[in-house]
Amino acid sequence: MATKKSHSEFQEPHAGVGQEGMSSDLAGFEAPDDDNAMESEAVASETEAFLSGVDSQIMAVKSDLEKLLTGLSREADGVQSQAAQDANITGVGVGVGDGQSVAGAPGDPVLEVYTLEPESNGELRDRLASVAGVSALADSDFPIKAVHTGVIDAQPHRMRLRPAPGGISCGHFAITAGTLGCLVRGRSAPRINRLMVLSNNHVLANTNGGPLGANILQPGPFDGGINPADRIAILERFTPINFAAGSSNVVDCATGWAWPDRVRKELMYISGGVIRYFNVGSTPVAAAPGMQVGKSGRTTQLTRGGVTAVGVTVNVNYGGGRVGRFVNQIAVSTPGGTFSAGGDSGSLIWTWDARRAPVALLFAGGGGTTFGNPIVSVLASLDVQLVT
Repeated sequence: MATKKSHSEFQEPHAGVGQEGMSSDLAGFEAPDDDNAMESEAVASETEAFLSGVDSQIMAVKSDLEKLLTGLSREADGVQSQAAQDANITGVGVGVGDGQSVAGAPGDPVLEVYTLEPESNGELRDRLASVAGVSALADSDFPIKAVHTGVIDAQPHRMRLRPAPGGISCGHFAITAGTLGCLVRGRSAPRINRLMVLSNNHVLANTNGGPLGANILQPGPFDGGINPADRIAILERFTPINFAAGSSNVVDCATGWAWPDRVRKELMYISGGVIRYFNVGSTPVAAAPGMQVGKSGRTTQLTRGGVTAVGVTVNVNYGGGRVGRFVNQIAVSTPGGTFSAGGDSGSLIWTWDARRAPVALLFAGGGGTTFGNPIVSVLASLDVQLVT
């Protein structure tokens, strides 16, 4: 086995593969900022223009409620405090009326208040007039709209995060979004010096679409990933999926050659609103019925389930009339719960014990059952080894 390398020792993707070249006669021009400053300024200007036309009384009440929210966030300390429950408010903004359920003409500005528990517009107005002491809310004609959201969570595993861990949103620039499973490297030169992300063919290679060198984004495009600003890797290899009649497949997998400083070997989960990291083992194990397994994925996050079957043959619909037949798969389910959902494709499945030994690569599901490629088949197909 080759000696393990630190991330700094891995090669970066070649400048000529999947990266934008710059003609020498254009080298003297200043490049736009990576943070799209001009676009951000334009959006901010449009927002300010809208708010400047809103009735001053609405803006004054909005300001009072924002102060209330500031106090509530300090008191909550990670949970909803009694004061927050009494106020029944978790956010505030300015929207427009519909001419029916809210006072005011259609299209007129209204104060939109996001609530922890369902409440009518009138009940919310009276409550806030009492709790926040805002006299303007005593007016029954004050345009307020109650929107029940419950506790608002960050979109877990869908944010932009550097370095990017396993379990987070990623994808080929032309797809929606999937999950970054884990890191691998080649088993022989020159790929042994490449640090790579592992996921599905349909996540990293756009279901056989490629081409090699295509940009892989984190987060995936559906979650706001921008090409090429959010690029973390380029498509390096994929095992084609055979859709021909009578054919069979064992794996749906691909690798992306990553910039070492843009990824990390740990997987992630969120607990108490805090991002936490953990490692998985480096020695794969075979699935067995009854085995307890876990996964961290873009959509359903950290989940636990049980292997219900092995040696599975299943037809998987990839859209556009393409159906792939897969053999020797594993099946996982969570009685009374959900192990995976759309967007979790590419997640690494591992044993739910202290070993956290890799078992499979999640690639499909339906009706409460999740299917995975045996991880040993994935590693053999791509000629890679785990970096854990």
